[in-house]
Amino acid sequence: MKYVIDKNNRPVYLQLYRQIRDDIIQGVYPLGSKLPSKRLLAGELAVSTVTVEHAYALLCDEGYAEARERSGYLVIFRPSDGFAASASVEKTAPTPHAVSSYPEFSVSILSKTIRKVLSDYSSLILEKSPNTGCEALRETICAYLNRNRGIHVSTDQIVIGSGAEYLYGLIVDLLGRNKIYAIETPSYEKIEKIYRAAGLACELLPFSEDGIDSQALAASKADVLHVTPYRSYPTGITASASKRHEYIRWASTGHRFIIESDYGSEFSVSSQPMEPLFVLSECDNVIYLNTFSRTISPSMRIGYMVLPRQLIAPFREKLGFYSCTVPTLEQYVLTELIGSGDFERHINRVRRAKRKELSTQR
Repeated sequence: MKYVIDKNNRPVYLQLYRQIRDDIIQGVYPLGSKLPSKRLLAGELAVSTVTVEHAYALLCDEGYAEARERSGYLVIFRPSDGFAASASVEKTAPTPHAVSSYPEFSVSILSKTIRKVLSDYSSLILEKSPNTGCEALRETICAYLNRNRGIHVSTDQIVIGSGAEYLYGLIVDLLGRNKIYAIETPSYEKIEKIYRAAGLACELLPFSEDGIDSQALAASKADVLHVTPYRSYPTGITASASKRHEYIRWASTGHRFIIESDYGSEFSVSSQPMEPLFVLSECDNVIYLNTFSRTISPSMRIGYMVLPRQLIAPFREKLGFYSCTVPTLEQYVLTELIGSGDFERHINRVRRAKRKELSTQR
């Protein structure tokens, strides 16, 4: 095996997962082929079979492989899924999924954090925030994205705003109103309303079972694709690995952009949430968005977007004069919640509870 594992660099199973995933994408393991057995791989790499099981489980969660009884793990990822084979895809109406409710964030922890910020930050909370958000919060979000989403960016790519709706408006001003915006249908109704209110031309792209229908995407004349790869609302559909690569291929032709709303992905029950389009793209053309309205509270109107590097200068030139819409106090509270580990402990508690709930339903 060519795989190289650095046991000083944890977690080991993620190293193995990424190397096998890359081989699947590059065709080393083509569609329908069998991955090496867990025992063989564990023996050659001098790791435990549990480590290999975790890597394979993540490949299955992401849609790259599938466990077959008495057959091992088979590759189900299709590098050419989509445009070439779209004519043979049978369209099926997606089945709506109930939206899960999750335990609320601890009010006692939130109040303790607010008291700490009021005490420790003193007059800093009265200062005007930098236009793209407080440096401390942007640094904390950068570190969080690096740890949990595999997104490696600098603070100058982060823009803080009062929720996704406000940030969508900034994106429209940044990319321009002369472009066609494609959105999933059905989707969260406010997305279309915001774009229509801005006077934009919108294309509504229907779903198949694993994401936007391939024929509709191939025929799209859009310049910008707005997607929610993880559990799109209200259908609950999560884009498969093949579909996510299809989105990336679509955006790689022409001067196209993807707006990736990663809302709710923190609550994925898999051991590691699926990789964002921002990470998968090599064209520096994905704008990543997320908020804290679901992970903490709907009342916490704080969202952020991660700009591709090619849009940093245009954003500063066109929109750099806009003041940050999130109060400085709330930004420092969120900085403390993430920096202290309280935010991630809450996420992990919810995910453990969700796994337990699913296991009892089987």
